Amino acid sequence: MKVFKYFTLLALLTGISLAACQSEKKPEQKPPAPQAVSTPQMKMTTPLPEGIVSPNQMDSRIGKLEFFDGVPTPESEEKIYDYLDFHRGVEAFVNGIQIASMEAIKEGLLKFGPANQTVMLFEGLMDSKSFWLTPNTTSVYMSCWVELGEEPMVIETPPDVLGIIDDHWFQYVADFGRLGPDKSKGGKFLLIPPQYKGKIPEGYFNCATVTNGHWIIWRGFQKDGSTQSAIEATKKHFKIYPLSQKANPPALNFLNISGQFSNTIHRMDEKIYEEINAAVQAEPFEGLNPEIASTLATIGIEKGKTFQPDGRMQKILKESAAMGSAIVRTLMSKPRDERFFLYPGESVWVNPLVYRRYDFLHKGVRLIDARAAFHFYATGITPAMAAKFIGKGSQYAIAYSDKKGNTLDGSKTYKITIPANPPMKDFWSFTIYDNQTRSMLQTDYQFPGIDSGKKDLLTNPDGSVDIYFSPEAPAGKTENWIQTIPGKGWNVIFRLYGPLEPWFEKTWRPGDPELIES
Repeated sequence: MKVFKYFTLLALLTGISLAACQSEKKPEQKPPAPQAVSTPQMKMTTPLPEGIVSPNQMDSRIGKLEFFDGVPTPESEEKIYDYLDFHRGVEAFVNGIQIASMEAIKEGLLKFGPANQTVMLFEGLMDSKSFWLTPNTTSVYMSCWVELGEEPMVIETPPDVLGIIDDHWFQYVADFGRLGPDKSKGGKFLLIPPQYKGKIPEGYFNCATVTNGHWIIWRGFQKDGSTQSAIEATKKHFKIYPLSQKANPPALNFLNISGQFSNTIHRMDEKIYEEINAAVQAEPFEGLNPEIASTLATIGIEKGKTFQPDGRMQKILKESAAMGSAIVRTLMSKPRDERFFLYPGESVWVNPLVYRRYDFLHKGVRLIDARAAFHFYATGITPAMAAKFIGKGSQYAIAYSDKKGNTLDGSKTYKITIPANPPMKDFWSFTIYDNQTRSMLQTDYQFPGIDSGKKDLLTNPDGSVDIYFSPEAPAGKTENWIQTIPGKGWNVIFRLYGPLEPWFEKTWRPGDPELIES
């Protein structure tokens, strides 16, 4: 009691209330920055080499910065770290967009049923109700999600397809079908988990992987306008099962999802970081590119840790995502890198798989802009998309602009001319896409595209074909017309299936989109 009275009296004498003594401490105030004074000449002073000293005051794009002899003031320190976190957030968006894309594919597929058990089939083709990145209107799409456990997983594939296996980081694992080691006959592929140390049996196409999750997608081909043979081949031959169950593989659930809404597109706002984090938490950390992993860690995405940005960081990541979205949209739609252009300086057609590199590597340099642009725009990574396969696979040309470089406008009328004798073994096609979703443009027509197999397609006397793009068909051109939407932009992919030598030699090319003056 005497001690209590003593502190009460002391508080009164010093003008401090007892309540204040018992309350929480006030937030610490940062001390004022030291004031610069003139520096005396010392005995050991030497002239300073040029370029190693930073000014104590500088104007920057984040405002005025102040330092005391190279150390920031409290205000400048805050500005710099806000900028650094913003910058790292943008880097995480641009360099991690492929991870978010694959995570969105996984989530979209698993809405239809469990991994390893469910196969999605577009028995009536894929149409514009499906939100998938840049699919076409002619292939018979089939897809599933596979999760590996402690042992290898067997994937039995159907014949005569174009198939791809990509891992959860959106890295290439294998091709199957026409461009795979099974040489279009169908085969048994063995996905080997990263942690597996057991014996590898013979008789399989072995695929060592660095993730547990895998996206498998394959395209069958119509015959006489029917998808039936492709669908039947998949239902008969396609299987998924652990190696230990090879004697009695479990039945699969084949679902026809044509005409149904489905979404496999990643977020373009701050929620993209949650998609990236979900993949990081799901997969062995060792398989992730170290540079990407380091960037993600700087914004709080780390294996085994909760991603829970505070209020300040949430605001910064919201701004970072907006800038990241702006960057990838610009890289794809208005590239400044001439390597994106199929015919630099001569045409607006582009393709981000520069140098024909599916891994976005060239002479030891990672082509990060090309990688970001591709994964913003498209899915499915394989050497077959960029390699020179005469008479096999497909090649792509993308246009966001008309021949004068102006953005394609759904309110206007355009024409693209396909010159005579297109170099193809199979056929050519056009599909148009919504610039926002990169999915098929949702018009009055189920399939927003056209191909050379159309029976009533109009051909010019010289053998060329003109395709028109506009809100309403030009008079007499309905059979060669694809509808656009007033007030919306659009982009188009020209696909050549079974490309021949003139395509690769660039002695034949499609005409640029040409504005038709009204």
